[in-house]
Amino acid sequence: MVQSIGVDGCPGGWVAVELGDGHFSGVAFRPSFAEILTTFPLATAVGVDIPIGLPESGRRAADIAARSFVGARRSSVFTTPTRELLETAWRPGLGITIQSHGLGQRIFEVERAIDGDRTHDRIYEVHPEVSFVAMKGGPLAEPKTSWNGQQHRRRLLRATGIDLPDDLPSVGVVPADDLLDAAAAAWSAHRIATGQAATLPATAPIDGKGRAVAIWY
Repeated sequence: MVQSIGVDGCPGGWVAVELGDGHFSGVAFRPSFAEILTTFPLATAVGVDIPIGLPESGRRAADIAARSFVGARRSSVFTTPTRELLETAWRPGLGITIQSHGLGQRIFEVERAIDGDRTHDRIYEVHPEVSFVAMKGGPLAEPKTSWNGQQHRRRLLRATGIDLPDDLPSVGVVPADDLLDAAAAAWSAHRIATGQAATLPATAPIDGKGRAVAIWY
């Protein structure tokens, strides 16, 4: 069985959806990303909705390509700040919002976990909205926080074989949009594990650690 997981940040930690051969097989909430990796040691591919590979300057080609791919909902694609900005204490006039700067803590958390994971090459950057657009074959009209948007995304997941149960007691307090995003990330992770995935951009630049800086779907 091919095991893959999708991971999304949520209040208080991280939520992961597990797939077995592309079908829903489990879900977990953990306070840290490292604990997610420990919980699923046999996952062939881990798709996480967080930038992996920070720019030294300018904008990442992955973010530019993903915004174009998503289309109307392009604002859902985060423009990744440079490492220098994220490592500088936030202050007014720094050039990024305090919310964007705060995401740096999660970015660095994933970096540390990748460096410490014995199979660090199984961890890939994904973006749920990119995944949903790929599932549909075109942009989605409603935002993921709306009722219609959530039901549309759930139908798209179900059509791919990912049927999320109506009741998930272990993660019942996790916001619905974060759980749907984790499931979409798992869809991309399964495609990676089975050799079906594509990247944005199609030809990904390589960072100083030899990793492709790309969003996978």
